[in-house]
Amino acid sequence: MRLFHTIHQIDLMTFDWCLRRKHRELAVVLSRYVSRVADGPLYAVIVFVFMLLEQWHMVKLMVVAFLIERALYCIFKSSFRRNRPAVAIPGYKSEVVPSDQFSFPSGHTSAAFLVACALVGAYPALGWLLYPWAVSVGAARVMLGVHFPTDVMAGALLGHTICLLVLAAL
Repeated sequence: MRLFHTIHQIDLMTFDWCLRRKHRELAVVLSRYVSRVADGPLYAVIVFVFMLLEQWHMVKLMVVAFLIERALYCIFKSSFRRNRPAVAIPGYKSEVVPSDQFSFPSGHTSAAFLVACALVGAYPALGWLLYPWAVSVGAARVMLGVHFPTDVMAGALLGHTICLLVLAAL
C-alpha cells in the first residue's frame, strides 16, 4: 500500500508541474484538439479505409485488437476505480468533462498507442509521425486535467502491448 501512496504522490507532483506551465492556456487549447481527434471516430474511418483498400489483414488486426483492448480497459477501469484529478484534488476543476468516472488507465492514450503500433507495423515509415502523436494524446489528457501521468503511461502500455500480442497471433 505504501508503494501506491508513493506513486500517487509522485503523480500529484508531476500533475501539478504540468498545470503550472507558463503557456498553459495555449497547451489547453491544443490539447482539446488533440484529444478530440483521439475520441474514436478517426479509428472507425481508418478501419473503413482499410476495408475499401481490401486490406483485410489490417481490418482484422484493428478490430480484434480494439475488442481486446476495450474489454481490458473496462475491466481495469472498474477494478482499479482510481478517482480522476478533479475528484482526487480538492478544489481542482478539469478543463473538459471526462467520458467516464474513473481515470486508470487512459482510454484515449491506450487507443492512440494501439493505432500507432498497428499502422507502424504495416507502414514503418510512419513511426516518426504516429508515436509522437500518440504521446501527444496522453500529454493532452494530463493537460486537460482528466488523467494523472501514470494513467497515461498505463494506457500507452495497454494499447501497445495488446497490438503487439495481436500482431504476433495473426
